[in-house]
Amino acid sequence: MKRLVGHRAVVTGAGAGIGRAIALRLAEEGARVVVNDLDAETAEETAAHITDAGGTALAVAGDVTDPADVDRAFGLCEDTWGHCTLAVNNAGIVHQVRLADMDLADWDRMIAVHLRGCFIGCRRAIGPMLEAGSGVIVNIASQLGQIGGIELTHYSAAKAGIIGLTKALAREVSEAGVRVNAVAPGPINTELVRALSPDWQRAKAAELPLGRFGEPEDVAATVAFLASDDAGIYVGQTLGPNSGDVML
Repeated sequence: MKRLVGHRAVVTGAGAGIGRAIALRLAEEGARVVVNDLDAETAEETAAHITDAGGTALAVAGDVTDPADVDRAFGLCEDTWGHCTLAVNNAGIVHQVRLADMDLADWDRMIAVHLRGCFIGCRRAIGPMLEAGSGVIVNIASQLGQIGGIELTHYSAAKAGIIGLTKALAREVSEAGVRVNAVAPGPINTELVRALSPDWQRAKAAELPLGRFGEPEDVAATVAFLASDDAGIYVGQTLGPNSGDVML
């Protein structure tokens, strides 16, 4: 049974990795999907994969740190299908360095892409949702926002900020019919994680009770659940497909 028929989704960072898996899963569940990515080619590839499989998707390139680019993605949804009913703020980057050696530019870029980008996406989505009295926002955080990560202080701080933003926004808008939640994946087999050092990957896998990293589809399934009516009483929550790295 398709749980998301009637939803009009905008997914950022959907050209590859977790974002791509989310876009594909939402489309499989019946949502129409705007595929947003900084890389226009990968966004087009994801959208084409969805349409080839019988789904409905449009691609748009854009930088989530730029309000004009974000507005263009949501505007495409509005002009084609109607206002966005499901926003997934997923776009992210990763960079590995100890804090003592971190450049200010590295810190600023990490906070901008993750936390500023999430804020801009939420702000753009929320007005029409509040006017309609319904809507869903899912923000992609990380388990490192809960426990921290060596050589990833900037990433951990940005993801912790997303969790805090999610809780606060949920308190603001839940009564108005808009549900806001977060997903905090553990290490997932994506290009971003594979870009980290082999030593880090081996050490991290050894820490996990499950003994292995997750797959993008594991995160996509969690997002699809939160987007569906099955999660009707989930607000301000952070769900963790994390191989047991964080147990709450």
